[in-house]
Parts: sequence; C-alpha cells; structure tokens
Amino acid sequence: MSTDSRIDTSKVATSNGTTAATASKPGPAGSLASWADDRLGLATAMKKNLRKVFPDHWSFMLGEIALWSFVVLLLTGVFLTLWFNPSMGHITYEGSYDQLRGVGMSESMASTLHISFDVRGGLLMRQMHHWAAAIFIASMMVHLLRVAFTGAYRKPRELNWVIGCLLLLLGTLEGFTGYSLPDDLLSGTGVRAADGFLKATPVAGSYMSFLLFGGEFPGESIIPRLYIIHVLLIPGILLALIAAHMLLLVYHKHTQWPGPGRTEQNVVGFPMLPVYAAKAGGFFFMVFGVIAIMGGLMSINPVWKFGPYDPTKVTAGSQPDWYMGWPDGLLRIIPTGWETVIFGYTISWNVMLPILIVPPLMLVILMLLPFIEGWITGDKRDHHLLQRPRNAPTRTAVMVSLMTFYGLAWAAGGNDIIAIKLDLSINQITYFMRVAIFLGPLLAFWITRRWCISLQRHDNEKLLHGYETGIITRSPEGAYAERHLPISETSAYTLTARDRDEVYSVGSDTDAAGVAAPNSRSERLRARLSSWMYSHNVQKPTRAELEEAHHHAEHEAELQAGLDHPVDGHQFDDHRLRDTDEVPLRDH
Repeated sequence: MSTDSRIDTSKVATSNGTTAATASKPGPAGSLASWADDRLGLATAMKKNLRKVFPDHWSFMLGEIALWSFVVLLLTGVFLTLWFNPSMGHITYEGSYDQLRGVGMSESMASTLHISFDVRGGLLMRQMHHWAAAIFIASMMVHLLRVAFTGAYRKPRELNWVIGCLLLLLGTLEGFTGYSLPDDLLSGTGVRAADGFLKATPVAGSYMSFLLFGGEFPGESIIPRLYIIHVLLIPGILLALIAAHMLLLVYHKHTQWPGPGRTEQNVVGFPMLPVYAAKAGGFFFMVFGVIAIMGGLMSINPVWKFGPYDPTKVTAGSQPDWYMGWPDGLLRIIPTGWETVIFGYTISWNVMLPILIVPPLMLVILMLLPFIEGWITGDKRDHHLLQRPRNAPTRTAVMVSLMTFYGLAWAAGGNDIIAIKLDLSINQITYFMRVAIFLGPLLAFWITRRWCISLQRHDNEKLLHGYETGIITRSPEGAYAERHLPISETSAYTLTARDRDEVYSVGSDTDAAGVAAPNSRSERLRARLSSWMYSHNVQKPTRAELEEAHHHAEHEAELQAGLDHPVDGHQFDDHRLRDTDEVPLRDH
C-alpha cells in the first residue's frame, strides 16, 4: 500500500508506532455529547431509536401531513396571539379598513381587523392558520380511512386507533373554537347555534348555557373562555395525545405492505437517520410551502365582509367550516316538531338526534371497530402486515357505508347553496336527502362488498392462469384462444400474502351433562356475524390448485410450441382462411 492511500488516524488517535495509540482530545461537540451522556444516559436509547427502520410508501405520508400541518398551526398561532385581543368589550372601530370605520364592534373583532390590515404579514398568518386547520383535520380523516381500510388498527394497535379518533374529535372542536374567536357575524351565528345545542340537552341544558356564556346569550365571557380553550386547554391535550400516538408507533413498529422479504417479524425500509429524517424534514417544508401559497393566494374567512356580530342578524347562506358541515346537514333534513314533554321538561328530538346523539354515536362506532372485529374473528395475533381492502370485503364495505352516510349528511348541510346554484327546489333536495341518508349507506355497502369479492376472483384468476397478453393463438384443431403468461414472482407473492378466512362455528349449546353452556347466546351471535363477515369471501388458491395450474400451463405451452399460429394482424398460411383474414387484438 502506498503512503498516499493510507488512512489518516491522527485526528482520532496518536501513536509513534511503538506505543499504544491514545485518543485525541474530543472537539467541543464531542465534549458536550459526552457530558450529556454521562448524566442522562442517552447514548444507548438514541443509538437504537435513531437506527429504527421505517417502511416507505406514499400512503404513510398522510399521517405526516397531519403532523406537519399541526406544527404550522402552532407556529402561526403563536404569531397571532401577539396581537389578538380576546375581549368582548364594545368599541368603535377607527382602523384602516374604511368600510367599517365608525362601526361598533367587540375588541376581538377590532383586533382581528388590525391583524389583517395593519400588522405586517398578519393577513398571511391568519389565512395560513385557517388553511392549516382545515388541512390538519382533512389529513387526519384520510389517514384514519387508510388505517381502517388496510386493517392497521388490529392488535396491537387498538389503543393507537382510539387515540387517533380522539385527535380527530379534538381537532374538530379546536377548529370550532378558533373560527369563533373573531366575533364576526358568521362566527357569531355558529356560537348562537352552539348555545341552542346546549339548551337542547335535557334538564341541564339551560344551566350549561349559563355556565359557558356567563349568563344569558351572548354575555361578555364567551370569547375569553373560548380563547383559553383554544390556545391552552385543547392544544395541551392534542400535544399529549400526539406524543402518545408517536411513542406507540415507535414501540409497536410501523406497519408495512406485504411483499417479498416482508414478514410479521421484520420491517423493510430506511433508518431514521439519515434517510427518513431527511425525507421527513423535506416533506415538512413541502407542507409548509403549500400552506403558505394557499394562505397568500386563496382568501378564507374574510371577516371584514361579514361585519361584527349582531344577534338580530343572520347572514344568508351561512356555512360552517367544512368539518362541521355534516352535523349541520343532519339538523337541516330532520323533520321539525319532534318534541316530547316529560315532567315539565321539553325534549327536542329534532335537535338532540342530529347534534347530541348521532355524532357521538358515530365516534363511538369508529372507536369500537377494532374491538368488534377482534371479537368476531377471535384473532389474538399481532399484525404488522397491512391488508389490501379487497381482501377484507365486509370491513371495506362498512367503511364505505359510513363514508356515504357522512358524505350525504355533509351535502345536506349545503342544501340551500345546491338549490341556488343548480336552480332546484330546496324542499325536494331535503326530501331526497331524508331518504338517501338511510338507503345510500345500504346500497354503498352492497356494491362495495360485491366489488371487493369480484376483485378477489380476479386475483385468483391471475394467480392460476396468468395475465392476458393480447396475443390470439390457434390450436391444431382450429380453436382460437388468448395466450396467458404467468405473473411475476413478486406479484404472486403479494397476492398470496394473506391468511385464509376462517368462519367461526359455535359448539353445542349444552355440555355432556345437558347443562346449558355459558355465553351460548353470545357465541351464536358471534358465529352469525363471522359467517356474515367471511362466508362470501374468495380464498386464495391452495398449493395443489397452483401446482395443477402450473402443470396445465406447461402442458399447453408444449402443445403450442411450433404448432400454434399467432394471429395479431399478420397473414398466415392456412387453406381454411383467406390470406386477408385477421383477428383483432384484445386490449392489454
């Protein structure tokens, strides 16, 4: 080895060639790291976690969008708190917005106008904050759907699923409290509606309203109290739940899609440092950039157009933020006059059902999905490989039916806008929604389940017979058929990387002595639900079926070798057909 090619070790150790090497004095960064490790013992934990592997797939970025948009919310929120005044004290506006100068309003509304027109970059920060909130809730919702459709909520991640559902609920409440703070006419209408919802609560409704508003609506306390809830209470809970969510993610290890080399016992991907950290950091700046562009170019919540809140006025076409639209839609389509008087208390079912009963019930159903599925299947294993939605037809159909219910209720929240834009009768739209809200989810369930089962059959056909090549061949007997080729080993592995579904069967209702077995009724219910969930599924081919298909393909290939005539628009020599006869190719 030449002198030029030798490794220079003088930076890490010194030696004269006859004595043992001694370490060089560490630099400032090394000294600081050693000092911290001696007192905190971080080296072992950090070494393990910084090399933790994360799989790579585009669908895993949905959760990151929610995380980074929350970071943008924190950054822009801190900026806004420096100038926002959460007070309902009445003043006369004398700011730079001419159209409202001399108009009486709350200090909250005036400070919002001041941020928008007088603070450098204030309007940009306001709109970035609002857009980030909308994206935060939207990305959480889509991330939740991805987890549900792929079965990522199965053991051991049931608790993380519950945390995710709570994050979605708290994010929605955080958004409502945030856009209510400016005290403009639109947000004030929403606060007035919230007061009505509270008062619809049986027995305690009026007391709850007086406690929140500090007296009769609107009072002088609601904005300061919403401000504390918005900047302190809910963000603190959100931070704690996000931290717990991420810790459980690291502890359980990330799920991954099935494929060659991927099992329930390993994770195939990139380590935290340097690859994943660099990608995640770059993705944060992408999310930040998109939100900044939206905040700079797309107007949202222009409170100066609405004016200050006045309890005697309601803006025509008032719409809440999109994530509050579906309870509003249920409220719009429910028939009026559903009231019951019990012991002198009025029960307003037309408000309780769409606002106080159905939304919490939907949340509870979402949170219980992994536990219900685990009870039906009796599956106690840990699952780290994701399922394709088609391989769980009933679960996929249930989620699509819930999405359909949500979508129809959300569309009903804009029935007046739909009627105006499409020149339709608002009454006809309302009547249609009243029927569709029940029939739509059932129809969506049936279509989705049959669709998934058809896709399962298609996968089996590909496994057994290969893919269509578009080449038409003719046998020696004159029969025509399309040539199939086997799919790749990678594709075959992916299609077969799933368990066969087992329908649970209940034993005898009585034991050997004729005594009724405990929990026999629940076991029969479980067996019926298991049959409903799995009996229609198409199972993957057995090894014998795959081997038989393989031998059949080899046999056909031997017969066709040198005998078949490809018909792809070329002429062929056969006295039974004219030279100009052609058979069109099938699409690939």
